[in-house]
Amino acid sequence: MTLRIENHKLVGDQVNHRDTPNRGGVMTPSYLVLHYTAGRSLESSVESLCTRKPQGNASAHVVLGRDGRIVQLAPFNIVTWHAGVSQWAGLVGLNAHSIGIEMDNAGLLKRVGSQYQAWFGKVYPEEEVLLAVHRNGGPLSPWHSYSEVQIERALELADLLVEHYGLQDVLGHEDIAPGRKSDPGPAFPLAAVKSRVLGRESDSPQRYRVTASSLNIRKGPDASFEPVAAALRKGTEVFLLEARDRWSLVEVVANAEVEGWVSNAFIAPLGNTRSTPAAAIAGAAPDMPEGTRGAGRKQTGKKARRARKQHAGQDE
Repeated sequence: MTLRIENHKLVGDQVNHRDTPNRGGVMTPSYLVLHYTAGRSLESSVESLCTRKPQGNASAHVVLGRDGRIVQLAPFNIVTWHAGVSQWAGLVGLNAHSIGIEMDNAGLLKRVGSQYQAWFGKVYPEEEVLLAVHRNGGPLSPWHSYSEVQIERALELADLLVEHYGLQDVLGHEDIAPGRKSDPGPAFPLAAVKSRVLGRESDSPQRYRVTASSLNIRKGPDASFEPVAAALRKGTEVFLLEARDRWSLVEVVANAEVEGWVSNAFIAPLGNTRSTPAAAIAGAAPDMPEGTRGAGRKQTGKKARRARKQHAGQDE
């Protein structure tokens, strides 16, 4: 199946178009954001994203079916409402900066007796279920698996979009709205797709140095997670394994057994004694050892995200 882009519209095998009224103005995309629909089918999700409601409208540029079919709902240079309250790399509100792909997938399931059931009541066979812990935290849970052809098609589409628009990164909704969203979830190989598309398979990890006098290294990307080891001392060198908006997954150079999440505000690339560019992100939250934070600290994290509001109808 070969895809191409003509005048910001997708052309190729098994590609159809339908215009959604839930859209904004012209944009120049910088990121690709992947989602699951948490819906019943490709058709029902397309219908929902193309329906104008009194409030709570959502949309995306593309809906990708489990059989590889693609329905484009808006040109790639037009704002759609897929990201909602979100932020990444200093940008607040990713709708205006990203292309959104919705993949037909029921998402998080629940176990009812010996069966796995979606929120809308459909039961899925065990071979379509993955038991996993979300990388943002939470309990071991059942997730609806993606089909092989769907993952291959997502990779093909992501590769095309990144190359055509010079996109900076491939992200999940869970990256730009952590704590609020969990898609595409652990059943989708986001890290592998990102590596393939961005050509990072052979990259060696970048080395950083701790700039704080003492820095907690935690089990997850939030101050609510427990430390995985003793606080890192100033000057400790770490490998950067995964960078996010406010937090990064690192491995201690001197002890590969110690791996965890640290605040971007207190690490810097080797050769730079000032804070890393990621630390300059607005609202970056320090993660100093408990008892050292100032009482007058600005509101950050989940509370700050909840405090931000967007225009009605532009949040999923």
